[in-house]
Amino acid sequence: MAEVSRNFHTTFIPTFSVPYHRTSSHNPQLNQRKNSIFRCSISTAGDTSRTSVIQTIPWGCDADSLENAESLQSWLSDSGLPPQKMTIETVEVGERGLVAQKNVRKGEKLLFVPPSLFITSDSEWTCQEAGEIIKQNNVPDWPLLATYLISEASTMGSSRWNNYISALPRQPYSLLYWTPEELDRYLEASQIRTRAIERISNVTGTYNDMKFRIFSKYPDVFPEKVFNMETFKWSFGILFSRLVRLPSMEGKVALVPWADMLNHSCDVETFLDYDKSSQGVVFTTDRPYQPGEQVFISYGRKSNGELLLSYGFVPKEGTNPSDSVEVLLSIQKSDKCFKQKQEALRKHGLSMTQCYPIQITGWPVELMAYAYLAVSPPSLVGQFDEMAAAASNKTTSKKELIYPELEEEALQFILDSCESSLSKYTKFIQASGTMDLDVTSPKQLNRKLFLKQLAVDLCTSEQRILFRAQYILRRRLRDIRSGELKALTLFNGWFRKFFEGS
Repeated sequence: MAEVSRNFHTTFIPTFSVPYHRTSSHNPQLNQRKNSIFRCSISTAGDTSRTSVIQTIPWGCDADSLENAESLQSWLSDSGLPPQKMTIETVEVGERGLVAQKNVRKGEKLLFVPPSLFITSDSEWTCQEAGEIIKQNNVPDWPLLATYLISEASTMGSSRWNNYISALPRQPYSLLYWTPEELDRYLEASQIRTRAIERISNVTGTYNDMKFRIFSKYPDVFPEKVFNMETFKWSFGILFSRLVRLPSMEGKVALVPWADMLNHSCDVETFLDYDKSSQGVVFTTDRPYQPGEQVFISYGRKSNGELLLSYGFVPKEGTNPSDSVEVLLSIQKSDKCFKQKQEALRKHGLSMTQCYPIQITGWPVELMAYAYLAVSPPSLVGQFDEMAAAASNKTTSKKELIYPELEEEALQFILDSCESSLSKYTKFIQASGTMDLDVTSPKQLNRKLFLKQLAVDLCTSEQRILFRAQYILRRRLRDIRSGELKALTLFNGWFRKFFEGS
């Protein structure tokens, strides 16, 4: 699975709601189709009536297929890609990936994909009329690129990107393709379920907004048989899994053919970026490779849940040093200072219910600050704003809050949240062994087994982190209550010392 998106955040996609601004570089608003000698050729499947919506994507290939790999490599070479030390092959990790053909040294720069092979918001549209309409309406980068991919794919052989699109997976690995029932059934214990639902909602909302504002007004340019929810799901799946942000190009986002065939490894730190000296996208290897070895990059320091959310895989348990689990913390309405705490949290952009990540090595100071606020008595109302600011990480001061008189209650508050989450994981994992998959065909069975295994792998890794946190919290509370510690210190500082010595 060759999927690269190093710096994407789940809240990156806004619902498309920008107003229709016109700029001096474009003609007035297109209320009628302009006379044009260029027309988009549309390929659809099944019924060709205007009300039909395709249910399958008619372009691309199977995720593990090499049928279009040779054509892609030939096209890239003809289009300016210099000779490479890697080739596309079937691999054990990721189904398709780039494999070294020659010896690769540690510290060597590989790839050199030139900007002429990037797909960006500035790329030229094969269907020029569609491009003019989209740009006139100031569509943001993500929905613009999603629409661009569909438009280029629908032109079949006319698009310069035909060989690239033909080599893309027909169905990207993405939680976008999980049904609501599958999300509820397999991810009931993990907070990733909530984020997956939010992402699906964002994509659906973006498509509906595009349809209302643009597609429905130009049905000849954007026919629903092509520009529909199914194709948008495909294009956003491609963007989530392959779009890369290039820091050296002022954070520009781009699809980079060939580079996006590289798979992720938790053992490497190297990532893609634009190299001004060689004028192309490169990465610098942090280890040597022998001929026949798969070459890896890092998709970023992401948890197993984040990797599943965007890329559709879960690393083996214990292999991801960036793994974390989100714990839900809430302040109850029965709290005597509920309104004051609510006001303080809202002031700093937080709600009465917040998620914070816990790693095997600890957790952020923001979590402890929230816990202090949650257990604070009315006598500390004057400190609520300081606690809320620290919980939001928006304060200019990074000083850790220290409330020794609240530490025991705060740690117990966190422990209660961890144990509440653990009960859900334990219940799911115990039930997974006897879970009725309720399928009627071998193909459905394979899919259900695959999703179930992903869910079990994710929950097992997240449960492991919670068990570790539970152990540390209980030990810390025992020490406090037994009076073995002569001085109370901020928990995170204590925990780091404990972990380093364990």
